[in-house]
Amino acid sequence: MDELTLETAEKAVKAAQAKARELGTPMTVTVVDAAGRLVLCARGDGTGFFTPETSRAKAVAAAAFRRATKEMANLRESAPAFWGNVTAILGGQALPSIGAVPVISSGKLIGAVGCGGGTGEQDHLCAEAGAAAIASG
Repeated sequence: MDELTLETAEKAVKAAQAKARELGTPMTVTVVDAAGRLVLCARGDGTGFFTPETSRAKAVAAAAFRRATKEMANLRESAPAFWGNVTAILGGQALPSIGAVPVISSGKLIGAVGCGGGTGEQDHLCAEAGAAAIASG
């Protein structure tokens, strides 16, 4: 797969939402392409009013840095001056907070899935489920 399509993003949203139901938490799921442009955002029932923005910013961070935001949160300890200021540096467009993963296809970044509405770990698990649905075709 060379690019992220709306159809593929819909699969990711469904998989992430299914994982959220399994975890018993409301979830907003956002899928962006490799450049961080919005492909699809689905605000889950019962999520906070700001979850579309935070899930998208998490997805943008995962796409921009080609790594899970969970890793970025851990990196904050080793380089707090950089990772603690990424959001400000990038004008609020990227949020290196737990809950997003990049989507890699044939070794190439094609986008990212970001989630918000649960705990950081729940968001991460849902994002992983969404990315896995894309990777599996």
